[in-house]
Amino acid sequence: MLGPIATLGQVVGRFNGRPSTNGFPELPLTRLSEPSYWSNLLSYPPLKALLPIPILAALTPLVWWFFHQTWEELDREATLERARSSQVDYRPAACFLITAVVLTMQEYYGGRSFYDQVIRPSLESMNFGPVGRARLGRYDELFGYLWWSSSRIIGYVLVPLPLWKLLFPKDSLLDMGLRGRGFLKHVWIYGLCLAVVLPLLIVVVYQPDFGSYYPFYKQSSRSWFDFAAWEAMYFLQFFALELFFRGWFLGALRHSLGSAAIFAMALPYCMIHYGKPYLEANGAIVAGVVLGSLSMRTRSIYAGFLVHITVALSMDWLSLFRRAALPHVLWPQ
Repeated sequence: MLGPIATLGQVVGRFNGRPSTNGFPELPLTRLSEPSYWSNLLSYPPLKALLPIPILAALTPLVWWFFHQTWEELDREATLERARSSQVDYRPAACFLITAVVLTMQEYYGGRSFYDQVIRPSLESMNFGPVGRARLGRYDELFGYLWWSSSRIIGYVLVPLPLWKLLFPKDSLLDMGLRGRGFLKHVWIYGLCLAVVLPLLIVVVYQPDFGSYYPFYKQSSRSWFDFAAWEAMYFLQFFALELFFRGWFLGALRHSLGSAAIFAMALPYCMIHYGKPYLEANGAIVAGVVLGSLSMRTRSIYAGFLVHITVALSMDWLSLFRRAALPHVLWPQ
């Protein structure tokens, strides 16, 4: 099944690669010998800094036109809910505090530095034998991302959902984006989102920092196993991320804040993209509002999850393709 793809990778590898000491070809950072005119133009700092403003301004009427009825319905629903209840609603305070704690813990304990300082030394202290130690070294980076993915699943799912059920036992967790009813009815919106996002992705692909940033796992080009293992972990953390931001966060605040919950969610969602390429971080503003509105409209996170993994896989694939670094063997040698 991988035959044609592997053959293409072998041809590209032979054409672009140079022998290296570890047995794998040293692949160039880019296929292009010189940056294109548009790449140089978009990299000009003043232009690059201001570029998102006209793009956001152009997209705002389109997003409003598509979702304003959803926002108005949410606001009416929230107004009626507040009128029916005479009790103080502590959901916004609880949601914001949990979000702050989860994101802070992940920033300091869910990344590579914690893995290097705590988890890897613990693994190395175990008696795996020569073969085990060799495998640990070979897959060290992958294990680091396994911790990163696991910490996202713990922080985004295993902490907030049980805690929320403990604090607000009458709230249904299924109402936090997990219901599948009606998903097929709205699946066309998935295609529409991709039709808007993929052309913008082409612009991002030609940024100089794009090729050096994706994929996160730099050994993805070593083998199809490495690429598949990385994408599986990547997809799982995306599901956890969607459940946290577009499921739990919006479900918790739906009746309290109405449509304002979407824009409140877009703020921390944008901020977790700091450190990524500049245009992508700005794109997270649009993605947060659009995917949040989509989740509120469909009462499901699945369409947003499909958009996320499709774009993520495309970005990783395009980055490797542009550097002629697609895998050409099934297993690492």
